[in-house]
Amino acid sequence: MIEVISAARCVECNQCVSVCPTNVFDRVEDGIPVIARQSDCQTCFMCELYCPVDALYVAPDSEGVTGVTEVVLEQQGLLGGYREKVGWGKGRQPVASHDFMYKLAARAGF
Repeated sequence: MIEVISAARCVECNQCVSVCPTNVFDRVEDGIPVIARQSDCQTCFMCELYCPVDALYVAPDSEGVTGVTEVVLEQQGLLGGYREKVGWGKGRQPVASHDFMYKLAARAGF
């Protein structure tokens, strides 16, 4: 479930608002978007994937709020972590080119 929008990182591009399939966010005139309907989040990670500055954190728990803070996420390097894992963003390696994907494909007979 969406947990955090980092005010320090957000550039107010509203990509999260545009890509969210369940309309969780509201645009704010001259400000960062607001998580307006958190319980509608389906933990699809689209907002986190499309955030160009890694300002969002979607917790993998889709059933409830974990209460994690931005400070903790910064310390653990988790803001935008899903986007990093799939290789989205400048200087990141796409998941399809990771060595473990080649090994997985070989095991599957491809």
